[in-house]
Amino acid sequence: MSTHRTLSVALATLTAAGLLTACGSGDTATTEVKPKGQQDTGINIGPDQHRIRGTKVDAIAAKVPAAIRERGTLRLGASADASPPLGFYATDDKTRIGSEIDIATLIADTLGLKPQFEEVSWENLFVGLDSSKFDGVLSNVTVTEERKEKYDFATYRLDNIAFEAKKGSGWKVKEPKDVAGKTISVASGTNQEKILVDWSEQNVEAGRKPVDIKYFQKDTDYYLALQSGRIDAYLGPSPSANYHVASAGQSEIVGTLSGAGDGLQGKIAVTTKKGSGLVEAYAAAVDHIVQDGSYAKVLKRWGLSGEAVTKSEINPPGLPKTEN
Repeated sequence: MSTHRTLSVALATLTAAGLLTACGSGDTATTEVKPKGQQDTGINIGPDQHRIRGTKVDAIAAKVPAAIRERGTLRLGASADASPPLGFYATDDKTRIGSEIDIATLIADTLGLKPQFEEVSWENLFVGLDSSKFDGVLSNVTVTEERKEKYDFATYRLDNIAFEAKKGSGWKVKEPKDVAGKTISVASGTNQEKILVDWSEQNVEAGRKPVDIKYFQKDTDYYLALQSGRIDAYLGPSPSANYHVASAGQSEIVGTLSGAGDGLQGKIAVTTKKGSGLVEAYAAAVDHIVQDGSYAKVLKRWGLSGEAVTKSEINPPGLPKTEN
């Protein structure tokens, strides 16, 4: 699910609700988003990111096709949507920041190339790959069997969804019976909605209460509903949920599931045009940053340590094709 919004609007809404503050010394470079009243920790959302950088590894760089090595740049597509903590705009409203940018930069560093980013709409990410405008895409792209027909994948993060509840709820979610009779919000038309509806149906079949499913138009609406007690939890993408937990400080993750549903762990991957000759280089670069520890540092700074992989996989089993 993509969230179409600006960071400034999201922060204004949350601050008005008393959930978080954006503070600094008046200099956007030092701005952090953090739980209200918390002084010493937070997530830097200013344009000066002090980004973790890597160094070229000759043996891995040699895997890159000669034409790209000679060009010296790695042309990367990213979604223009504002979706913290994956990719969004800093407080200056022009500098792109987030975990995807950080990981892409580390990969490019390892390959000895200068990352060249371009933000486009979701559908144009794939148009850009098809036309060879982009050498790759790092934009929360899930591996699917249908996409594998046209693209190659090198995984770099798990694709999970999470139940977010009010802090101190004392509630844990592992299976359908744990949500029986609960009021849970979810975004319409998403994978997580399908999973929640399936779980509710399983509960009814087992003689338990169904889930009372609520729908909201914006993430900020569910934040307010959660704190007011109108819903018991929100089921959404794990990165967004973890970011909100870390930045607002008033909620907690009570359960995490694969975004692919039961029986298959979803995977997020660097995506490149099939036959581009880049997938092995991407996988080797991911393996390198995992081993040298820089990958873990990036995930930690964005609250995504729970989605770490230990090794990149090339074209693993993906979400199955949907039946028409």
